[in-house]
Amino acid sequence: MLAAGLIFLGVPPLLFLVSDQLGWILLLSAFRGIGFGILTVAGSTVVANLVPRAQHGAAIGAYGAAIAVPQVILIPAGPWLADSVGLWVVFALGSLPILGISAAPRLARILKEQAAARAIQPSTGASPLDVENRSLRRLLFGSLLRPMILLSGVTLATGALITFAPQMSSTVALTTGGLALLTLSAAVTRWAVGGLADRHGAKPFLWPLVLLSVIGLILTAIAVENPEGTRVSLFLIGMTFVGVAYGGLQNLTLLLSLAAVRREQYGTASAVWNIGFDLGTAVGSVLIGTLAAAFSFPPALLVAAAISLVTLPLALLGGPRASS
Repeated sequence: MLAAGLIFLGVPPLLFLVSDQLGWILLLSAFRGIGFGILTVAGSTVVANLVPRAQHGAAIGAYGAAIAVPQVILIPAGPWLADSVGLWVVFALGSLPILGISAAPRLARILKEQAAARAIQPSTGASPLDVENRSLRRLLFGSLLRPMILLSGVTLATGALITFAPQMSSTVALTTGGLALLTLSAAVTRWAVGGLADRHGAKPFLWPLVLLSVIGLILTAIAVENPEGTRVSLFLIGMTFVGVAYGGLQNLTLLLSLAAVRREQYGTASAVWNIGFDLGTAVGSVLIGTLAAAFSFPPALLVAAAISLVTLPLALLGGPRASS
């Protein structure tokens, strides 16, 4: 599945060079979406299986850093590369996932060896039938729903900022700087918070990060009040605050999801988590774009802040009891 995801993700960018017709672009984008979905679900499932539960936070942090570092470099640089060098460079960079295919067989061997080792260990009292009887519906509408909603709240905000930062900001340089700070702060926080969560649990960090996303959106809304003169410091601080919340909550919500299920259900937990991620990103782009077209960006960002604030009670709840 990892290899298939990398193929779907890495091959279509090269085919963008064939035609610029809308139908062709949409078809290739759909294949890339399939690849991205496979890779994110399978990737986080693999990471969860590679290490013990006590080290999930650090492992997810390292995995998140691997995802975020390319974003730090390429999201701000992408428009500049397309404009100054050519779209072919962007498409070539988009095909780099193909290089990761060679790692898939090695990961498969390691996971099979670990599964074989667990199979000969004494039983912990949970039979395969017990695992099968755990209702997926109960998982979805119970333990997994909370982290999914928390994640959707912050990805809604970030999806809107990444999509519309060029339209919000009055200069290209400020847009580049804001996106760079957002993605860099997200990468650093997603990596750093994992080890802290392993030692102290996720709960102490959830509610401060939710509040930080709300404050960041409010600051950004104030900063872009004047379309002709963005307030530079407020814009950069707001983007950074949202980035910190975005990176931290990605790690912590995945950690909560994995803690709520058995090892055999990591795939389900990863899939539900990714639904929350994609749902928030998509809704953020559509909702904030629609509101901005009707009322301007400041009110639209304040709506995003209100939606993030609504998730705060979920951040204050106790953590799930880990399944065996």
